[in-house]
Amino acid sequence: MPVDAHSTTLVRAPRGLHRVPGLLRRMGAFALVELQKLSHDRSELVTRMVQPALWLLIFGQTFSNLRVIDTGDVPYLAFLAPGIIAQSALFISIFYGIQIVWDRDAGILAKLMVTPAPASALITGKAFAAGVRSVAQVVGVLIIAYLMGIHLTGNPLRILAAMGIVVLGSAFFACLSMTLAGLVRNRDRLMGIGQAITMPLFFASNALYPVDVMPGWLRWLSAVNPLSYEVNALRALLIGTPGNTWLDVGVLLVAAALGVVTASALLRRLVR
Repeated sequence: MPVDAHSTTLVRAPRGLHRVPGLLRRMGAFALVELQKLSHDRSELVTRMVQPALWLLIFGQTFSNLRVIDTGDVPYLAFLAPGIIAQSALFISIFYGIQIVWDRDAGILAKLMVTPAPASALITGKAFAAGVRSVAQVVGVLIIAYLMGIHLTGNPLRILAAMGIVVLGSAFFACLSMTLAGLVRNRDRLMGIGQAITMPLFFASNALYPVDVMPGWLRWLSAVNPLSYEVNALRALLIGTPGNTWLDVGVLLVAAALGVVTASALLRRLVR
């Protein structure tokens, strides 16, 4: 039977669960691109460790000697170390939206938006890359803590789990930053907003002091602050304080998912 030379075969786009492998590949590609940027400036990993080192060496040592914050049977420096890990990751990820504004200004974002990849793949890839960048803070703070004689866990499984917690927390705050980028669409304004909300997020958490010493209104803010749940999970893993780790992980997962959805919805507004 003769074959029509003009006949074509329709290839249907994958639907439902069949789209998942392709979506994961696109997320991985976007995350890999972001991580490759770090390889061009490896000194960033070293400079990022200056701030947590100062917090432990100066703030931590001073308040540990003053004994003004009651942390029970846990030495204050051990209590503080997981909070400093979460704080360092927050400071890295909360300004991640500036990079997406740079991509917009360079014309890169407009090109990415016309690819078959959905906006959620781009946002998730960038959020995951922000989390991986923050993992270096876990390793760095642990090294500083061991050198200072602070008793944190040496269990590799617990350390890996702590890295996963940091990735989740950083992913949420990176998505928050990219959401703000979609709203303000300006690098300078985004920088100002990031600086304005970073310290309130940090101080309205349990990173520096227990919830019990907070006034009532600050306890409420701490209860709705994802950073508090990140710190709780890190303390349970690194120093063994009692807590509800599954609740903490669940809150971080929901927060990260909502962050991806919100930032994805606002991404096209950024390129208009």
